[in-house]
Amino acid sequence: MSEEKPRREPRPSEMIGEALGSAARRAGLDPADEASTGHVVWRAMGGWRGIVESVLPSLLFVVVFTVTAQLIPSLAASVGVAVVFTIVRFGQKSPPAAAIGGLAAAVIAAALALITGNPSDNFVPGLLTNLVYGLGMLISALVGWPLIGLAAGYLMGEGVAWRADRRKRRTFFWLTIAWAGLFAARLAVQFPIYLSSLDPANRESAVALLGTLKIAMGLPLFAPLVAVTWLTARALYPRRATDDRRGRAGAAE
Repeated sequence: MSEEKPRREPRPSEMIGEALGSAARRAGLDPADEASTGHVVWRAMGGWRGIVESVLPSLLFVVVFTVTAQLIPSLAASVGVAVVFTIVRFGQKSPPAAAIGGLAAAVIAAALALITGNPSDNFVPGLLTNLVYGLGMLISALVGWPLIGLAAGYLMGEGVAWRADRRKRRTFFWLTIAWAGLFAARLAVQFPIYLSSLDPANRESAVALLGTLKIAMGLPLFAPLVAVTWLTARALYPRRATDDRRGRAGAAE
């Protein structure tokens, strides 16, 4: 009777790659798909619903605060619309993760602003998110394990084998640096404005400017970088490799 081989524990790189790849696939970024680049980017943004859920809470906060100069009504409008989005998704039995994430972010931001009394603190969670994502991307690239490569390796079924290919390794490095640059650019522009809001004399104008920049530097910058990442990653893999991967997935079902 043969002894069963002990199951190998997954490496951290494999777990991270699987998590990133799974998230990318749920967002519609699967290289095995035949979809056009425009369709892929549209799905990554969540379509019209994703755009509205991403933009409207911040937009309402800025508009209501600009009109009323009152913190509580502004926060109520922002959190209220996030609650509506979540209820609608549950009612339609659609994946609620995006709306729940948006609701959680809106509630945390509102709580922080209420505690400090500074309406600009409503944007602090977003600034911290950009900081964490940017550092994560930058550090992963500098240590030779770019996050874009880990995600692509999982999606293409090659794990971390891409690290042995100089062309892929270099490409994934620069793609990851590009994403780090996006998050860094948001911080570089928005954080000084946030600091200026600490002066009560600049508070109202800073809130309006921060809200406008958050929207302008959100999806309008995210979408082109998704397209570049998608096209570049697809170009690294021959068509046959994509078809073989699909065939292996079908045989395993």
